[in-house]
Amino acid sequence: MSGPRRLRAGLIGLGAMGRNHARVLAGLDGVDFVGAQDPAGDPGGSLPVPVVTDLADLLALGLDYAVVACPTALHETVGLELAAHGVCALIEKPLALSVEEARRLVEAFESRGLVAGVGHIERYNPALRSLRTRLEASELGEVFQVVTRRQGPFPHRISDVGVVLDLATHDIDLTGWVTGQVYVSIAARTVSRSGRPHEDMLAAVGQLADGAMVNHLVNWLSPLKERSTVVTGDRGCYVADTLTADLTYYANAAIDTEWEALRTFVGVSQGDMVRYAIPKREPLLIEHELFRDAVDGKVAGIVSLREGLRTVEVAAAALASAREGVTMPVHSAEPAARHPRQRHSERVLNPASVADE
Repeated sequence: MSGPRRLRAGLIGLGAMGRNHARVLAGLDGVDFVGAQDPAGDPGGSLPVPVVTDLADLLALGLDYAVVACPTALHETVGLELAAHGVCALIEKPLALSVEEARRLVEAFESRGLVAGVGHIERYNPALRSLRTRLEASELGEVFQVVTRRQGPFPHRISDVGVVLDLATHDIDLTGWVTGQVYVSIAARTVSRSGRPHEDMLAAVGQLADGAMVNHLVNWLSPLKERSTVVTGDRGCYVADTLTADLTYYANAAIDTEWEALRTFVGVSQGDMVRYAIPKREPLLIEHELFRDAVDGKVAGIVSLREGLRTVEVAAAALASAREGVTMPVHSAEPAARHPRQRHSERVLNPASVADE
Protein backbone atom coordinates (compact mmCIF):
# COMPACT_ATOMS: atom_id res chain seq x y z
CA MET A 1 0.00 0.00 0.00
CA SER A 2 1.50 3.34 -1.05
CA GLY A 3 1.77 6.28 1.34
CA PRO A 4 0.27 9.73 0.90
CA ARG A 5 1.18 11.56 -2.30
CA ARG A 6 4.27 13.74 -2.06
CA LEU A 7 4.33 17.00 -3.96
CA ARG A 8 7.18 17.79 -6.35
CA ALA A 9 8.48 21.34 -5.92
CA GLY A 10 10.99 23.44 -7.82
CA LEU A 11 12.66 26.78 -7.17
CA ILE A 12 13.34 29.62 -9.60
CA GLY A 13 16.05 32.07 -8.55
CA LEU A 14 19.00 31.47 -6.23
CA GLY A 15 19.59 34.92 -4.81
CA ALA A 16 19.60 35.58 -1.06
CA MET A 17 15.86 34.93 -0.67
CA GLY A 18 15.94 32.03 -3.10
CA ARG A 19 18.52 30.22 -1.00
CA ASN A 20 16.34 30.67 2.07
CA HIS A 21 13.48 29.08 0.15
CA ALA A 22 15.81 26.24 -0.87
CA ARG A 23 16.72 25.57 2.77
CA VAL A 24 13.06 25.32 3.78
CA LEU A 25 12.02 23.27 0.74
CA ALA A 26 14.79 20.75 1.40
CA GLY A 27 13.27 19.83 4.76
CA LEU A 28 9.55 20.41 4.13
CA ASP A 29 7.33 17.47 5.13
CA GLY A 30 5.32 15.97 2.29
CA VAL A 31 7.38 17.68 -0.40
CA ASP A 32 10.17 16.47 -2.66
CA PHE A 33 12.44 19.36 -3.64
CA VAL A 34 13.42 18.15 -7.10
CA GLY A 35 15.37 20.99 -8.68
CA ALA A 36 16.17 24.69 -9.05
CA GLN A 37 16.74 27.07 -11.94
CA ASP A 38 19.03 30.07 -12.14
CA PRO A 39 20.88 31.50 -15.16
CA ALA A 40 24.09 31.45 -13.12
CA GLY A 41 23.61 27.87 -12.01
CA ASP A 42 24.94 26.90 -8.57
CA PRO A 43 28.66 27.78 -8.65
CA GLY A 44 29.26 26.64 -5.10
CA GLY A 45 27.41 23.36 -5.58
CA SER A 46 25.71 23.87 -2.22
CA LEU A 47 22.18 22.75 -3.15
CA PRO A 48 21.13 19.12 -2.63
CA VAL A 49 19.19 19.10 -5.93
CA PRO A 50 20.03 19.56 -9.62
CA VAL A 51 20.38 23.20 -10.67
CA VAL A 52 19.57 24.01 -14.31
CA THR A 53 20.00 27.25 -16.20
CA ASP A 54 16.81 27.12 -18.31
CA LEU A 55 13.23 27.11 -17.07
CA ALA A 56 12.26 24.46 -19.64
CA ASP A 57 14.71 22.03 -18.05
CA LEU A 58 13.18 22.62 -14.62
CA LEU A 59 9.66 22.08 -15.96
CA ALA A 60 10.84 18.81 -17.52
CA LEU A 61 11.39 17.44 -14.01
CA GLY A 62 7.59 17.31 -13.53
CA LEU A 63 6.57 19.89 -10.93
CA ASP A 64 3.40 20.23 -8.89
CA TYR A 65 4.44 23.73 -7.88
CA ALA A 66 7.33 26.17 -8.05
CA VAL A 67 8.59 28.98 -5.85
CA VAL A 68 9.38 32.08 -7.91
CA ALA A 69 12.24 34.00 -6.26
CA CYS A 70 13.79 35.63 -9.33
CA PRO A 71 13.92 39.45 -9.79
CA THR A 72 10.53 41.18 -9.82
CA ALA A 73 11.01 42.21 -13.46
CA LEU A 74 10.84 38.51 -14.42
CA HIS A 75 7.79 37.54 -12.38
CA GLU A 76 5.29 37.97 -15.20
CA THR A 77 7.31 36.02 -17.79
CA VAL A 78 8.11 33.17 -15.41
CA GLY A 79 4.61 33.07 -13.90
CA LEU A 80 2.88 32.92 -17.26
CA GLU A 81 5.15 30.07 -18.33
CA LEU A 82 4.37 28.11 -15.16
CA ALA A 83 0.63 28.67 -15.60
CA ALA A 84 0.82 27.53 -19.24
CA HIS A 85 2.37 24.26 -18.06
CA GLY A 86 -0.22 23.71 -15.30
CA VAL A 87 2.25 24.35 -12.46
CA CYS A 88 1.06 26.07 -9.27
CA ALA A 89 3.23 28.95 -8.03
CA LEU A 90 4.27 30.77 -4.89
CA ILE A 91 5.56 34.10 -6.23
CA GLU A 92 7.75 36.29 -4.07
CA LYS A 93 6.43 39.75 -3.33
CA PRO A 94 5.70 42.08 -4.99
CA LEU A 95 3.54 40.10 -7.38
CA ALA A 96 4.72 42.13 -10.38
CA LEU A 97 6.30 45.40 -11.50
CA SER A 98 2.99 46.94 -12.58
CA VAL A 99 -0.75 46.65 -12.09
CA GLU A 100 -1.15 45.43 -15.66
CA GLU A 101 1.41 42.64 -15.22
CA ALA A 102 -0.18 41.62 -11.91
CA ARG A 103 -3.62 41.41 -13.54
CA ARG A 104 -2.27 39.18 -16.31
CA LEU A 105 -0.83 36.82 -13.71
CA VAL A 106 -4.14 36.68 -11.83
CA GLU A 107 -5.98 35.81 -15.04
CA ALA A 108 -3.42 33.20 -16.11
CA PHE A 109 -3.63 31.15 -12.92
CA GLU A 110 -7.33 31.64 -12.17
CA SER A 111 -8.43 30.73 -15.71
CA ARG A 112 -6.65 27.39 -15.33
CA GLY A 113 -7.84 26.70 -11.80
CA LEU A 114 -4.27 26.66 -10.44
CA VAL A 115 -3.29 27.46 -6.87
CA ALA A 116 -1.08 30.53 -6.72
CA GLY A 117 0.00 32.85 -3.94
CA VAL A 118 2.27 35.77 -3.11
CA GLY A 119 5.11 35.60 -0.59
CA HIS A 120 4.11 38.43 1.73
CA ILE A 121 6.06 36.86 4.58
CA GLU A 122 5.08 39.41 7.23
CA ARG A 123 1.65 37.76 7.43
CA TYR A 124 3.41 34.80 9.06
CA ASN A 125 5.35 36.84 11.62
CA PRO A 126 4.24 35.71 15.10
CA ALA A 127 3.85 39.28 16.38
CA LEU A 128 1.57 40.32 13.52
CA ARG A 129 -0.46 37.10 13.68
CA SER A 130 -1.07 37.72 17.38
CA LEU A 131 -1.92 41.37 16.66
CA ARG A 132 -4.46 40.40 14.01
CA THR A 133 -6.13 37.90 16.34
CA ARG A 134 -6.49 40.57 19.02
CA LEU A 135 -7.88 43.11 16.58
CA GLU A 136 -10.44 40.63 15.30
CA ALA A 137 -11.57 40.13 18.91
CA SER A 138 -12.03 43.95 19.17
CA GLU A 139 -9.59 44.13 22.08
CA LEU A 140 -8.44 47.57 20.87
CA GLY A 141 -11.90 48.89 20.04
CA GLU A 142 -12.08 51.20 17.03
CA VAL A 143 -8.79 51.49 15.15
CA PHE A 144 -7.72 55.10 14.60
CA GLN A 145 -4.30 54.77 13.01
CA VAL A 146 -1.69 52.32 11.70
CA VAL A 147 1.92 53.52 11.61
CA THR A 148 4.75 51.47 10.12
CA ARG A 149 8.50 52.14 10.08
CA ARG A 150 10.71 49.99 7.88
CA GLN A 151 14.24 51.22 7.39
CA GLY A 152 17.82 49.98 7.21
CA PRO A 153 20.95 49.89 5.04
CA PHE A 154 20.72 49.48 1.27
CA PRO A 155 20.43 45.81 0.19
CA HIS A 156 22.82 45.42 -2.75
CA ARG A 157 20.85 42.41 -4.01
CA ILE A 158 18.01 44.71 -5.17
CA SER A 159 18.53 46.39 -8.55
CA ASP A 160 15.23 46.42 -10.46
CA VAL A 161 12.87 48.23 -8.06
CA GLY A 162 12.90 50.95 -5.39
CA VAL A 163 11.75 50.95 -1.78
CA VAL A 164 8.07 51.30 -2.67
CA LEU A 165 7.80 47.95 -4.45
CA ASP A 166 10.50 46.14 -2.48
CA LEU A 167 9.86 47.28 1.10
CA ALA A 168 6.66 49.31 1.32
CA THR A 169 4.62 46.47 -0.19
CA HIS A 170 5.27 44.59 3.07
CA ASP A 171 3.61 47.39 5.02
CA ILE A 172 0.78 47.93 2.56
CA ASP A 173 -0.14 44.25 2.67
CA LEU A 174 0.15 43.80 6.43
CA THR A 175 -1.89 46.96 7.11
CA GLY A 176 -4.81 45.76 5.02
CA TRP A 177 -4.49 42.26 6.47
CA VAL A 178 -4.44 43.10 10.18
CA THR A 179 -7.26 45.65 9.89
CA GLY A 180 -9.42 43.90 7.29
CA GLN A 181 -9.67 47.21 5.40
CA VAL A 182 -8.65 48.45 1.94
CA TYR A 183 -6.89 51.70 1.07
CA VAL A 184 -9.07 54.39 -0.50
CA SER A 185 -6.38 57.06 -0.97
CA ILE A 186 -2.68 57.69 -0.49
CA ALA A 187 -0.36 60.70 -0.59
CA ALA A 188 3.37 60.09 -0.85
CA ARG A 189 6.74 61.68 -1.29
CA THR A 190 9.85 59.85 -2.46
CA VAL A 191 13.50 60.83 -2.84
CA SER A 192 16.59 59.17 -4.32
CA ARG A 193 19.88 59.87 -2.59
CA SER A 194 21.94 56.79 -3.45
CA GLY A 195 22.57 57.52 -7.11
CA ARG A 196 20.28 54.72 -8.28
CA PRO A 197 17.43 55.35 -10.76
CA HIS A 198 14.86 54.18 -8.20
CA GLU A 199 13.56 55.85 -5.05
CA ASP A 200 15.25 54.91 -1.79
CA MET A 201 13.05 56.77 0.70
CA LEU A 202 9.26 56.99 1.08
CA ALA A 203 6.96 58.91 3.39
CA ALA A 204 3.25 58.21 2.84
CA VAL A 205 -0.09 58.99 4.43
CA GLY A 206 -3.11 56.91 3.50
CA GLN A 207 -6.73 56.41 4.44
CA LEU A 208 -8.52 53.09 4.86
CA ALA A 209 -12.14 52.41 3.95
CA ASP A 210 -13.28 52.72 7.58
CA GLY A 211 -11.61 56.14 7.93
CA ALA A 212 -8.51 54.99 9.80
CA MET A 213 -5.30 56.88 9.04
CA VAL A 214 -2.17 55.10 7.78
CA ASN A 215 1.43 56.33 7.89
CA HIS A 216 4.38 54.55 6.26
CA LEU A 217 8.04 55.55 6.60
CA VAL A 218 10.35 53.40 4.48
CA ASN A 219 13.99 53.84 3.48
CA TRP A 220 17.29 52.19 2.49
CA LEU A 221 19.39 55.07 3.83
CA SER A 222 19.54 54.36 7.56
CA PRO A 223 22.22 52.40 9.44
CA LEU A 224 19.46 51.62 11.95
CA LYS A 225 17.43 48.57 10.97
CA GLU A 226 13.86 48.99 12.13
CA ARG A 227 10.67 47.03 11.52
CA SER A 228 7.82 48.47 13.57
CA THR A 229 4.02 48.45 13.31
CA VAL A 230 1.97 50.55 15.75
CA VAL A 231 -1.83 50.28 15.79
CA THR A 232 -3.66 52.87 17.89
CA GLY A 233 -7.31 52.61 18.90
CA ASP A 234 -9.71 53.86 21.52
CA ARG A 235 -8.42 51.44 24.19
CA GLY A 236 -4.71 51.97 23.67
CA CYS A 237 -2.12 50.79 21.16
CA TYR A 238 -0.23 47.71 20.05
CA VAL A 239 3.42 47.84 19.05
CA ALA A 240 4.69 44.92 16.94
CA ASP A 241 8.43 44.59 16.38
CA THR A 242 8.75 42.14 13.51
CA LEU A 243 12.54 41.89 13.85
CA THR A 244 12.18 40.28 17.28
CA ALA A 245 8.56 39.05 16.81
CA ASP A 246 7.53 40.87 20.01
CA LEU A 247 4.07 42.35 20.60
CA THR A 248 3.46 44.93 23.33
CA TYR A 249 0.17 46.47 24.43
CA TYR A 250 -0.04 49.95 25.97
CA ALA A 251 -3.44 50.49 27.60
CA ASN A 252 -5.20 53.78 28.14
CA ALA A 253 -5.24 54.57 31.85
CA ALA A 254 -8.49 54.15 33.75
CA ILE A 255 -7.33 55.97 36.88
CA ASP A 256 -8.41 59.54 37.61
CA THR A 257 -5.67 62.07 38.31
CA GLU A 258 -5.76 64.83 40.92
CA TRP A 259 -3.19 66.87 39.04
CA GLU A 260 -5.23 69.83 37.80
CA ALA A 261 -2.96 70.58 34.83
CA LEU A 262 -3.51 67.07 33.47
CA ARG A 263 -7.19 66.88 34.30
CA THR A 264 -7.92 69.79 31.95
CA PHE A 265 -6.35 67.93 29.02
CA VAL A 266 -8.99 66.07 27.04
CA GLY A 267 -7.24 62.89 25.90
CA VAL A 268 -5.68 59.75 27.29
CA SER A 269 -2.98 58.97 29.79
CA GLN A 270 -0.56 56.11 30.14
CA GLY A 271 -1.85 52.87 31.62
CA ASP A 272 -0.58 49.34 31.95
CA MET A 273 1.93 47.85 29.52
CA VAL A 274 1.85 44.15 28.63
CA ARG A 275 4.38 42.24 26.52
CA TYR A 276 2.82 39.04 25.27
CA ALA A 277 4.55 35.68 25.30
CA ILE A 278 4.24 34.35 21.76
CA PRO A 279 5.52 31.06 20.29
CA LYS A 280 8.02 32.07 17.60
CA ARG A 281 8.09 29.69 14.65
CA GLU A 282 9.96 30.75 11.52
CA PRO A 283 7.64 32.79 9.26
CA LEU A 284 9.09 31.34 6.05
CA LEU A 285 8.44 27.79 7.23
CA ILE A 286 4.82 28.65 8.07
CA GLU A 287 4.39 30.25 4.64
CA HIS A 288 5.67 27.09 2.94
CA GLU A 289 3.54 24.77 5.04
CA LEU A 290 0.36 26.67 4.22
CA PHE A 291 1.16 26.88 0.52
CA ARG A 292 1.94 23.14 0.41
CA ASP A 293 -1.43 22.47 2.03
CA ALA A 294 -3.21 24.70 -0.48
CA VAL A 295 -1.63 22.86 -3.42
CA ASP A 296 -2.64 19.60 -1.75
CA GLY A 297 -6.28 20.69 -1.86
CA LYS A 298 -6.69 21.84 1.73
CA VAL A 299 -8.10 25.18 2.84
CA ALA A 300 -5.08 27.28 3.75
CA GLY A 301 -4.31 30.87 4.68
CA ILE A 302 -2.17 31.84 1.72
CA VAL A 303 -1.97 35.33 0.21
CA SER A 304 -3.98 35.12 -3.02
CA LEU A 305 -2.86 36.70 -6.28
CA ARG A 306 -5.84 39.06 -6.05
CA GLU A 307 -4.60 40.29 -2.68
CA GLY A 308 -1.15 40.69 -4.19
CA LEU A 309 -2.72 42.69 -7.02
CA ARG A 310 -4.39 45.05 -4.53
CA THR A 311 -1.02 45.70 -2.90
CA VAL A 312 0.55 46.52 -6.28
CA GLU A 313 -2.36 48.90 -6.96
CA VAL A 314 -1.67 50.81 -3.73
CA ALA A 315 2.08 50.89 -4.45
CA ALA A 316 1.40 52.22 -7.96
CA ALA A 317 -0.86 54.93 -6.51
CA ALA A 318 1.90 55.92 -4.04
CA LEU A 319 4.44 56.26 -6.85
CA ALA A 320 1.96 58.26 -8.93
CA SER A 321 1.27 60.54 -5.97
CA ALA A 322 5.00 61.18 -5.50
CA ARG A 323 5.41 62.00 -9.21
CA GLU A 324 2.41 64.30 -9.44
CA GLY A 325 2.44 65.85 -5.98
CA VAL A 326 -1.21 65.09 -5.26
CA THR A 327 -3.24 62.67 -3.17
CA MET A 328 -4.21 59.70 -5.31
CA PRO A 329 -7.39 57.65 -4.95
CA VAL A 330 -6.83 53.92 -4.92
CA HIS A 331 -9.10 52.24 -7.44
CA SER A 332 -9.50 48.49 -7.36
CA ALA A 333 -11.90 46.15 -9.06
CA GLU A 334 -11.14 43.60 -6.36
CA PRO A 335 -13.55 43.12 -3.42
CA ALA A 336 -12.27 43.94 0.05
CA ALA A 337 -11.12 41.02 2.17
CA ARG A 338 -13.58 40.12 4.87
CA HIS A 339 -12.52 41.06 8.38
CA PRO A 340 -11.05 38.11 10.29
CA ARG A 341 -13.87 38.14 12.84
CA GLN A 342 -16.18 37.06 10.00
CA ARG A 343 -13.92 34.20 9.01
CA HIS A 344 -13.61 31.88 12.00
CA SER A 345 -15.03 28.97 10.00
CA GLU A 346 -12.25 29.34 7.43
CA ARG A 347 -9.34 28.92 9.84
CA VAL A 348 -6.88 26.17 9.13
CA LEU A 349 -4.70 26.56 12.20
CA ASN A 350 -5.14 23.96 14.91
CA PRO A 351 -7.16 25.08 17.95
CA ALA A 352 -4.09 25.18 20.18
CA SER A 353 -2.42 27.71 17.90
CA VAL A 354 -5.31 30.14 17.42
CA ALA A 355 -4.66 31.99 20.65
CA ASP A 356 -0.99 32.24 19.75
CA GLU A 357 -1.37 33.68 16.26
